[in-house]
Amino acid sequence: MTDATDYRHMARALKLARCGLYTTRPNPRVGCVIVKDGAVVGEGFHYRAGEAHAEVEALRAAGNAAAGATVYVTLEPCTHFGRTPPCTEALIAAHVARVVYAIADPHVPAGGGAAKLAAAGITVECGPLSVEARALNRGFFLRGERARPFVTIKIGMSLDARIALADGQSQWITSPESRADVQRLRAAAGAIVTGSGTVLADDPTLNVRDPRFDVAGRPPPRVVIDRRLRTPPSARLFDVSGEVRIFTANTDDTALRALGGRGAIIEPLGNVGGGDLSAILTRLHELEVNEVLIEAGPTLVGSLLEAGVVDELVLYIAPVFLGPTARAAFLWPALTTLANAPRFRTLESVAIGPDRRLTLAPAAA
Repeated sequence: MTDATDYRHMARALKLARCGLYTTRPNPRVGCVIVKDGAVVGEGFHYRAGEAHAEVEALRAAGNAAAGATVYVTLEPCTHFGRTPPCTEALIAAHVARVVYAIADPHVPAGGGAAKLAAAGITVECGPLSVEARALNRGFFLRGERARPFVTIKIGMSLDARIALADGQSQWITSPESRADVQRLRAAAGAIVTGSGTVLADDPTLNVRDPRFDVAGRPPPRVVIDRRLRTPPSARLFDVSGEVRIFTANTDDTALRALGGRGAIIEPLGNVGGGDLSAILTRLHELEVNEVLIEAGPTLVGSLLEAGVVDELVLYIAPVFLGPTARAAFLWPALTTLANAPRFRTLESVAIGPDRRLTLAPAAA
């Protein structure tokens, strides 16, 4: 049975887990604390896929003191041989007495570590700070439960929900502070997704430019949904480091070769059609993308909202009006009744420089 001491040590483990916020993908962010006779004897967190998991790092720090100790870990210890050996084996070999984990692993075959530890005679308990542990790895859990990434849409817009003037001018509606804050969202994403219309209109790089955000030398992949393969080989996406993946239904060999020559990875949509967002999200799940950040125009944003696959909206709202002829942030089918209007609840509202950042989730979620 867990108590206040357990919650305190789990809170520390969660703080450690956040040290890997921008670096662990596609693995979850995990922290671990080892306590013996009331004293912390080892700590660790997972930094990067292919490197030691949090439990192994903490066991290394604890050394022989791990025998008979209590281990606090933010995710159920894994049981499978993946990029590294299973953590359950390391914990059993270290002769720990008790393992307290925040939340069960939803993935097979990684899950089931609790049962294996219990079979080895280790006391196992689950539950402290499970809500916080899930929030830290929301995409990892959503993939395990629904086989798709967590989808966040980010939009910079005016007070009247416009993203550009009628002639396309949009630089800059929001403030430098808001644009700097977006770097945090990008760094934490498993992939940054846009549409070909945004590539043609804005020619963005969609990379992480703020050196304060450690991405462990592995910037998030950029993904372009481009049904007709309009992305030009000269696009600035290819001028910065990192993977560029293009989803397309176009099979034109010349265009495919030109983009391949710039390093693009082509994802053929085949018979599912270029607008099948469900198929694209399923493919990103297969590629172990936990969290998707959408930075796109009104057509793709509206399609995602209509499909009901948006888990979070992050709106940077500048204190300016652009007027009715300016381009809308969302393209949405006309509603015949208010009952069909998608509704959201506000999770957070904070000032970012002169702007306001609203974070919202679907009301039914």
